[in-house]
Amino acid sequence: MSNQPASEGRLAYKWKVLISVIFGIFMIILDTTVVNVAFQTLRREYGASLNEAQWIISIYVLALGITTPVSGFLADRFGLKRIYIWGLGIFTIGSFLCGLAPSLWALVAARALQGIGGGMAQPLGPALLYRTFPPKEQGVALGYFGIALVVAPAMGPILGGFLVDIDLWRWIFFINVPIGIVGIVLASRFLRTEPIECKPRLDPLGLITSVIGFGSLLYAATHVAESGWTSSSVIVWFVVGTVALITFAIIELFVAKEPLLDLRLFANRNFLTAGLIGYVTVLALFGAEFLMPLYLQSLRGLSALDTGIVLLPLAVAAGITTPIAGRLYDKIGPRPLVVTGFGLLIINTWQLAQLQADTPIWWIAVLLALRGVALGMTVQTTFATALASVPRPLLPRGSSLINSTRFVVQSIGVAILATVLASAISPEVRAQQQQLQATPASESPAQPFGLCETPDDLTPELRAGMQQACNENVIGFERTYLLTFYFAIAALVIAFFMPGWPLGWQGRGSLEQPSPAH
Repeated sequence: MSNQPASEGRLAYKWKVLISVIFGIFMIILDTTVVNVAFQTLRREYGASLNEAQWIISIYVLALGITTPVSGFLADRFGLKRIYIWGLGIFTIGSFLCGLAPSLWALVAARALQGIGGGMAQPLGPALLYRTFPPKEQGVALGYFGIALVVAPAMGPILGGFLVDIDLWRWIFFINVPIGIVGIVLASRFLRTEPIECKPRLDPLGLITSVIGFGSLLYAATHVAESGWTSSSVIVWFVVGTVALITFAIIELFVAKEPLLDLRLFANRNFLTAGLIGYVTVLALFGAEFLMPLYLQSLRGLSALDTGIVLLPLAVAAGITTPIAGRLYDKIGPRPLVVTGFGLLIINTWQLAQLQADTPIWWIAVLLALRGVALGMTVQTTFATALASVPRPLLPRGSSLINSTRFVVQSIGVAILATVLASAISPEVRAQQQQLQATPASESPAQPFGLCETPDDLTPELRAGMQQACNENVIGFERTYLLTFYFAIAALVIAFFMPGWPLGWQGRGSLEQPSPAH
């Protein structure tokens, strides 16, 4: 049994599981930022308007968000190994079809397939690790797993920018195919098939309300930046999503005999505290990472590839820090790590709020490296603490619950930050930007131009307009980073309620609670 003490052979198996999980999840996360970098290229190639091309990203977010809550049920019903492999397979097939897509809407359909596969596989990776590694080593396991979570998003812009620059944009999808095949082979050979003790029954009311709820909220969040919070369609979808999720919660808590998502896990104080910090983290940390590429490309005129290179120190620092934090987690618990990480993040975010149009790029890289250290100390630590509080049979459900709710919080958080950023832009500058966005894709510039890097050959009127746009955007970035600064303070306060040093700490096993009664 996988919960018995490890032997020498047992040690070999757990590392095989870790390799399999890192390999598969790295591919899924990498794809997200690769496609974002190539968005304008895809728009030009398919001759699509901005609204049409937006579906390339929106449909993936929707499919991922709708499928993630269901992944735990599927794992319990058909087997953790089987659903994980199915997810990798569906994602790989979707990637191949994306690369072949002859039209925009064929690409959108294939992206939906990618999202379904990613939503099935991604939440199950941590559950596989927690079922395999003994309690005293699970911080280490999730620390190494965290490398994929933090390095993949930063590698995406570099890889995507390189492929776009050499006119091989279809390979941003094709590159997933051999990686996916290897991942499937590794998982098939390395992972053990555990017996299904009790096949859960489908919760149809929970499934319907979760699809409507998560789907509606994510759809609304992806269209806020374009339509605004007062748009009737955005309001309608937010209302529909909110009502559906409230109904979903009532069904899961009081109606369903075998809930799709076990919301009673939030009754555990450690799970709730870690979950709350995780939600604030995605606003304070990942929300701000959405801002930096905009600053570098829109204001400073960097290409996609150069932007990826500037962001690389964040990934390197996080990749080094995360496994170290995992080892420390097993020894001292999450509190000192998360408190220290958010203390560093508060200082770092305040510094980023002081960015100007001429801030040296080398200094930005230093700030991003420090931010990577904070990321490495906080993200996986809070996730590990949440899963540490989940009874072993409920690990797939617990991972699905944390991932799906974090995903919604992140989408809404990014929409809020985009709104704050846009609020600093005057109607005149906004009209100019909308005119540029409405330009036919075939006439759009292949490389971004920097609003704060105005060429000398422009007319005085154009120079004045670009200078105004530059100044207003700088103010917008300052306001937005200040908002994430306050989120970081909130996370620091909550972090003091986590277990660990200086109080007693007996390791991850001391957090696990009995399965909540239904």
